[in-house]
Amino acid sequence: MIKIPLRLPSIAAALLLASGSAEAHTGMGSASGFVHGFAHPISGIDHVLAMVAVGLFAAHLGGRALWLVPLSFASMMIVGGALGMTGFHIPFVEFGIGLSIVVLGAAIAFSLDTPTSAAMAVVGFFAVFHGHAHGAEMPETASGFEYGLGFVLATVALHGLGIGLGLALGGMNHVHSPRILRLGGGAMALCGIAILAGHI
Repeated sequence: MIKIPLRLPSIAAALLLASGSAEAHTGMGSASGFVHGFAHPISGIDHVLAMVAVGLFAAHLGGRALWLVPLSFASMMIVGGALGMTGFHIPFVEFGIGLSIVVLGAAIAFSLDTPTSAAMAVVGFFAVFHGHAHGAEMPETASGFEYGLGFVLATVALHGLGIGLGLALGGMNHVHSPRILRLGGGAMALCGIAILAGHI
């Protein structure tokens, strides 16, 4: 039996407490550059949920998906971030972010065995919306490279958290492990619905 490391719940709690506000799409005062970029994804529960969900989904799929799915998200998020930084308009960004939580949460809740290529396409599509939100919030005084590096590293950390939790739960020889994942995915999907409702 693989036991969940004691630090994982503490890390998860710290990330959720750090989220503070309901969303990460507001300015953060005088912070800029790398620090601002790193803080942006973890300052909103919508981004935290989606990025942890990507890691959980990748852990569920296993194999090459374990790294290809998060890589697809991070890569397309960079594209979206660059578009946001240049002021390029993408419609329905907030809707896309909320929908990503619903879709990924449902995929976890129903333990969907999606082909790796399809999973990469889905998370890559939604990553553009998340990246655009990050890029559009970059302070005018910040370095685009440092800011981008910050939000990419924060995203990778959140993916890693999701992967770690998913592998730990998946490795437990316990009848409640699949139920925990289903409940967690369902809760994520419900949060996504609530976020969507707030933008209608």
